[in-house]
Amino acid sequence: MREPTFLILTALADGPRHGYGIVQEVATLSEQRVNLLTGTLYTALDRLTAEGLVAHDHDETVDGRRRRYYRLTPAGLTALSAQAARLRQLATAAETRLRATRPRPA
Repeated sequence: MREPTFLILTALADGPRHGYGIVQEVATLSEQRVNLLTGTLYTALDRLTAEGLVAHDHDETVDGRRRRYYRLTPAGLTALSAQAARLRQLATAAETRLRATRPRPA
């Protein structure tokens, strides 16, 4: 799973968000390293919806503009949990190797 996909799913883990809300949350989660463009976000949301990981939740109109909200599906939650576990395992392996390569005090 690519980092933007992981971050989009993570942004939806605590509840439905509209597109701009997802963009903002992804930027916050990544400490501003990942800034999704609108086209990239909606392409990813279309793909994630087709894969059954994300679903349309509801629409609302604010200041005359429609906001479409998306939510994580049970399959999306499972995929996010599995990816988080995989990344945790990889980080643990890296940290173990890094500790082994540090010089030991004399």
